[in-house]
Formats: sequence, structure tokens, C-alpha cells
Amino acid sequence: MTETSLIHPVILCGGSGTRLWPLSRRSFPKQFTPLIGDETLFQASVRRLTGDAFAAPVILTGEPFRFIVLEQLAAAQTQPQGVLIEPEGRNTAPAVLVAALWLAARDADALMLVAPSDHVIPDGAAFRAAVAAAAPRAAAGDLVTFGIRPTRAETGYGWLELAEGADAAATTPQSLARFVEKPDMARAEAMLAEGSYLWNAGIFLLSARAVIAAFEAHAPDMIPPVRAALDGAKDDLGFTRLDAAAWTDVAENSIDYAIMEHADNLAVMPFGAGWSDLGDWNAVWAESGPDAEGNVLSDHATALDCAGTLLRSEHGAQELVGIGLQDMIAVAMPDAVIVAPRSDSQRVKEAVTALKARGAKQATEFPVDHRPWGWFESLVIGERFQVKRIVVKPGAALSLQSHHHRSEHWIVVQGTAKVTVDGDVRLIGENESVYIPLGAVHRMENPGKLEMVLIEVQTGSYLGEDDIIRYEDVYART
Repeated sequence: MTETSLIHPVILCGGSGTRLWPLSRRSFPKQFTPLIGDETLFQASVRRLTGDAFAAPVILTGEPFRFIVLEQLAAAQTQPQGVLIEPEGRNTAPAVLVAALWLAARDADALMLVAPSDHVIPDGAAFRAAVAAAAPRAAAGDLVTFGIRPTRAETGYGWLELAEGADAAATTPQSLARFVEKPDMARAEAMLAEGSYLWNAGIFLLSARAVIAAFEAHAPDMIPPVRAALDGAKDDLGFTRLDAAAWTDVAENSIDYAIMEHADNLAVMPFGAGWSDLGDWNAVWAESGPDAEGNVLSDHATALDCAGTLLRSEHGAQELVGIGLQDMIAVAMPDAVIVAPRSDSQRVKEAVTALKARGAKQATEFPVDHRPWGWFESLVIGERFQVKRIVVKPGAALSLQSHHHRSEHWIVVQGTAKVTVDGDVRLIGENESVYIPLGAVHRMENPGKLEMVLIEVQTGSYLGEDDIIRYEDVYART
């Protein structure tokens, strides 16, 4: 396959993560979590779209996730073609358009496979075969969407109505009549019985030229601000950071509403080899392979006389036990627990809304705070003090900084820390400590080849993460 005929994966990697709370949250959504198996959903998506037919992926993500994306790509041994940073999420239409413009600048006829980063497709080979079967229609200028052969009357998905004479079981692209909004149960049951409908997977195979032409025809107002945001983009540590000022003029819209529901050059590629968007905990239960009693148990979870139940503990020091539960979900995090009937899994987002209204940080903030240099978690928070565990990746460094309101004690428990305090540089080994006075200009680095772990004790009148004055930062943070 020649370079110009390669398919360019465009992986959409944003999202608020509310439906799989508390494991998925705005600060760390579900695609970065190993929900099914050992890989994260994002890594599984990247691997699925790798091979001789595919170019390196183009990633669309947001500012908070840029270094998580790079870290997980490296773990998957994948070098991206580009990582485009959206200043704010604007739904899928602007993301698809900016990717098309970015690719068209290199090859106007580039085929782009637009895929969310948080879906599960167990049979990667079957999906790649479906993409190959759809490629000729996309290369000819059609907008090809992927439709999943339905297995139940599902109200949580949009549906696709096939054109008259089209075959839902075909292994080649079929003509598409229209997109159908998420139905009520009666309508979903009728569509399932009729047999001429597919689920809308939100996956598309399109040429960059056809995408841009579709926006010119159906959503022309979106093109100038998106093009301006791309023209004003800045390269930053390997990322392409879209211009924030221009991006504020970009309207929020989905690719379905902006383009697909209006276009007349649509086709659908039926796919029946298994797919889930993991849209709620019931879907996670189903995709995780329930045992003979219908239970799905994580490590540190025990079921006694339970059936049809998901029990998931996310911390080794926390044992979760269910007794006499029927068709329930219980997910325990160190800072939050949810318990609900599996049939009410879609209501988890209501719980997140209620927590936000109460001002609970658990609604959006993950207990582990991921940073470019590693991560940290708060172990104890009290009046005028906080204790953290900090993990620094090999070769990584925190910013050169100072604090107005707190002093810090660092105790190294694994590895060696290179510590700078007011110009004095020294190495601190395991079981050694250093004191950082209030106002001191300081930095922590890991000069070793293994992770460095330390315990930090903060004391002071204010312990918020915004009490940081940065003087130098290798990650270009301000």
C-alpha cells in the first residue's frame, strides 16, 4: 500500500466522563482507564488502528490530557502523526473539520477514519476488514459511517435507517436513508423487529476533501473560525496548539447534526463482530464476561450469594463485599462509592450533577492528580497540613517554583531525588529528607532510571494547588 493510500486514524480523545463515575471523571475520563483488561480504552483504540493499511494516528484532545496522551502512546509503542490541542471542547464537528483541514494541507484526498477513543471492539481484525471494505466508497467521495447490527432494543444509542433494498447483514457499504435520534423503548423495539436499522457507532471513514466540501455545503459558518484556529496554531513541545482566540468563535455542534443529517452522499458499513461504547456500568458488566452466576468481580471484591452483579474495588487497601445482591453495581474508589441497580446505570450522570450542586470535588476531580512529570495523591488533609505521595518519572522534573503560604518537608522513600533549594543543589536518597522553607525557590528532579517516590508534608495557612509561582518549567506551563 502506498503512502498516499494509507488510512489516517483520527482519534477523538476528550469527554467529560460522567457516565462511569466515580472511576471516570472530568479530570481523568474513561478512555485513559483500563476498564476492560490491562490496556486503557485509548491504547486499545490506537492498537486497533495500527497496521500496514494505517498511517500514524492524529489525536484530538484537550489541554489537561496532552501529556497523558503522550505517555499512553509511548506505552503502546506508537508515535503519533500529530496531537492537536483544542482550547475547549466544541463537540465532534469542529474536531473533525480541523483534522480534515490539517490532513488536507498534506494530502487533500487523505482518507481519515474518525473514531472515539473510548469504545470497545473485541475483534480488531474484523473491524480492520470492515474499514478496508468501506475504503473504496470513501475514496470515491461518499461519507461512510459505521453501523452496528443491533442485538437489543437500545434507547441509549442513535440509530441508522438503511435505504430501501439495503442489507443490514452485508459485508460492503450500503446506502443510508437517514439518521434516527435516540428512540423510546417502543420505537427501539419496532426498529429492531423491522431489521432495516443499525446502531450509530459514531465512527466515520471520509476523505478530507469530502469532509471540507460537506462543511462548505451544510455548515459553512464553521469553516472560517476553525481555519483561523488552525492557521494561528503554535507548535508546543510536539503538540499543535490551536489558537484559543479564534476557537472562541467556533460553534459547538456534533458531526451528525452539522453534516451527516443533511448530506446526500451517505453510506453505511454494517458491522456485526461486537462493539460497545461502554456508555454505563451495565455495559462494563456485559463486556467484562460475567461468571456462571452473572457476577463480575475485581481484585479485592467478594460476592456472597450474589447474581448478575458488578463489584469493583479500585484500591488494594479497600475490600468490597456484596451479600445477597441481585443485578446491582457497586464501584468503590478511595474517595467515592456508587451503589445502584444495573437497570439504573444511565442515572449515574444524575449523581454527578447532584454532587456538583453540593460543591463536592469528587464530582469532577480524580483522587490521583496526573501531571507531565508523574502523579500525586493526597493521603491526609487536616487543619493547616496535608500529606501527599508524589511519584516522579525517570528523567522528569517539577517546575522551579515557590509558595506564598506553605512550607514543605520531602522524605524520599524510593529512588533518589535531585533537589534545588534557593540555588543549593543536592541529591537526597531513600530515607533522607529535606525542608523547603516558605518562599524558597525550589525544584525536584528524578535523575534515575526508575520511578522516584517521596512523601511530602505541607504546612501553612493555604494549601491549594494554585499557590505556585513558576520560574522555569520544561513543560511550558505558566
